[in-house]
Amino acid sequence: MFKKDNVRSSRFGRAPFRRQSSRPANGHNSRRRFTGQSIDVSRFVCQAEPRVEAEVYKAKHQFSDFPIAEELKKNIKNKGYLTPTPIQDQAILPILDKSDVVGLANTGTGKTAAFLIPLLDKVLNNSQEKVLIIVPTRELALQINDEFIKFRGELKIFSVCCFGGSAIGQQIAGLRRQHNFIIGTPGRLKDLIERRAINLKSFGTIVLDEADRMLDMGFIKDMRFIMSGMADQRQTLLFSATISREIEVLIKEFLSQPITVSVKTGTTSRNIDQSIVRISRSDDKVDVLHKLLCQPDFEKVLVFGRTKFGVERLSEVLKKRGIKTEAIHGNKNQNHRQRALKNFKDNRSQVLVATDVAARGLDIPNVSHVVNYDLPATYDDYVHRIGRTGRGAEMGRALTFVE
Repeated sequence: MFKKDNVRSSRFGRAPFRRQSSRPANGHNSRRRFTGQSIDVSRFVCQAEPRVEAEVYKAKHQFSDFPIAEELKKNIKNKGYLTPTPIQDQAILPILDKSDVVGLANTGTGKTAAFLIPLLDKVLNNSQEKVLIIVPTRELALQINDEFIKFRGELKIFSVCCFGGSAIGQQIAGLRRQHNFIIGTPGRLKDLIERRAINLKSFGTIVLDEADRMLDMGFIKDMRFIMSGMADQRQTLLFSATISREIEVLIKEFLSQPITVSVKTGTTSRNIDQSIVRISRSDDKVDVLHKLLCQPDFEKVLVFGRTKFGVERLSEVLKKRGIKTEAIHGNKNQNHRQRALKNFKDNRSQVLVATDVAARGLDIPNVSHVVNYDLPATYDDYVHRIGRTGRGAEMGRALTFVE
């Protein structure tokens, strides 16, 4: 039986991170494999710090202070933005100055606006300017495009989204029309470049968003292929929530004398309460999850599984138990994935079960809990999974099942 004291939020003994299977860690054609590395489960436990005790960031600027077009300032104000987040406060001016920038910040801190706002202004100042934004997943591409449209407002600046799982012919047709921004995933962009639908030499700016995730997903060759075709005189922006030796290599390879903007407050967000749930041999893992989901405070829950098959199966089981559940993974077509995300965002479903395809970059408001039903492959994956809750000034809770 599952008991309340199965949820641990303080002292307990160390336990090994069990060896995982060699299946891909996400719904894409990932080349990364589970290595069986050990993660001390004590790293999954951290009490949230009360917001009243958290240090309040004092922005040096208001959006009205930035030297950007008045039309753009009006659109920003209409979106409800007044005071920049730390990453926006510190990154917008260097980008406006056309410097290469490395932006490091915890997830959910407004990185997208930090580069979209100055790049929109760049295009307003030069209608021939073109911007290429590379992201790891189609969901993130669509989300950035939605943000772009909101900031653009009635300005005559256009974008094209390019990613796999959708008809390439429609994307080629879009590229033939007027556009200043292309937002896409590495594999599809490489395909379009090889078909000569994209001329990289015409782009003066490139953004590598969630660069660490693209490395994790095995896109390094595609990234190098794209970067090799760019003009030598360009502005390069790299944004990431984590930095590794591999990312440092990319920075030296792709960027020229970059300005680093780091506003990370720690490995994980201070306002996420992190606990583990011990699963004994006598426990039915699905029963444990079901009982948690029936508690009144589990209002909007993101559940992470390891494999596409496991995620789909768990979703179907929860549906049969009367819980409104959606699933998202690499075997779902684009329409299904978008519908599942929309239903979850709009609170028409209580639970979204996902592979790591949903762990990075997606801005899903008001997620009350993240549940790691299956252990993540790496601690970085854990950080990004739980970053879906406790976003901005909200408090969140993350639970990790440990067998």
